[in-house]
Amino acid sequence: MKIYQKVLLFIATIFTLGAVSKEVHANEFNFSVNPVLPENQIGESGYFNLQMSPGQSQTLTITLKNTTDKTVVVEEEIASATTNINGVVEYSPNKIKADSTLKYNLVDHASIPKEVSLQPNSSQQVKVSVTMPKEIFNGVIAGGITFKEKDSEKINSNSKGLSIQNKYAYVVALLMQQNKNTVAPDLKLNKVEPSQVNYKNVINANLQNPMAGYLNQMYVQAEVKGVSNSKLSYKANKEMLQMAPNSNFDYPVSIGDGNKLEAGKYRLSMTVYGQKNNDGKFTYVDSKGKEQKFDYQWKFTKDFTVSGKTASKLNSKDVTVKKLLGMKIGLSG
Repeated sequence: MKIYQKVLLFIATIFTLGAVSKEVHANEFNFSVNPVLPENQIGESGYFNLQMSPGQSQTLTITLKNTTDKTVVVEEEIASATTNINGVVEYSPNKIKADSTLKYNLVDHASIPKEVSLQPNSSQQVKVSVTMPKEIFNGVIAGGITFKEKDSEKINSNSKGLSIQNKYAYVVALLMQQNKNTVAPDLKLNKVEPSQVNYKNVINANLQNPMAGYLNQMYVQAEVKGVSNSKLSYKANKEMLQMAPNSNFDYPVSIGDGNKLEAGKYRLSMTVYGQKNNDGKFTYVDSKGKEQKFDYQWKFTKDFTVSGKTASKLNSKDVTVKKLLGMKIGLSG
């Protein structure tokens, strides 16, 4: 059995851009990536953070170096920043749909060759063409440039015969903005509905950042209570989440392993805090019992209904419900 796992290495790891999904050592790659920062770079970070004029076009340079004695073909792709189900910003290509509020998708304003061939022990400069929209706006166009060796796969097998097939990639963040004006954050709660994560029943609450700015340092408290059955209560608290500009993600509230999803009416109550500030007016007690202060707070309440058909369908696919039922049948026999 094979499991595919993408392993990303960000050129620069800073809080406002998220974190590396897994530690990757240099010897896992046959090439290195080095962005050449231009004069209109904001800050000293190791990724592109550009201030550009409306309608301005610019060519960026990234140096790729082949550190082996063989030819290496590198695939290159640009993607808009999105937010995944863990509340982590993604800068590489994925299956997350663009948010309805995303007016300027980086894919439409930046281009790069699909692949480049690096000769043994050589360096080559790759050119990235970027164009700022002509319209004047506040905020940031965010995304990333992914570099992956063509057909590169490393397979690791464990003692049980399970093989994990890793795909390694570099990701360089690319941000474009016309000014340094601060965009006041906002947060909306969209649909609330039952679903599954890894074949386990959850209640998904879709959170949307409709603004062209990052929503940082999010602390979330969520509780789903049964209205039809007041004995039902499910909670999910998470800390230090982040949302990309103009993005949305499903915040999952687990109903617990082995618990069957009941049909009926429910109510979601959620409080979200954002942007830590010692002088902030909103206080949250974190998982360590320490008070944290924030600049922003949003409170949401939404009622929803789970039909019998939906509950039955999800329960039949929940691997933990199946397992526990099987154990009970076995014991009774």
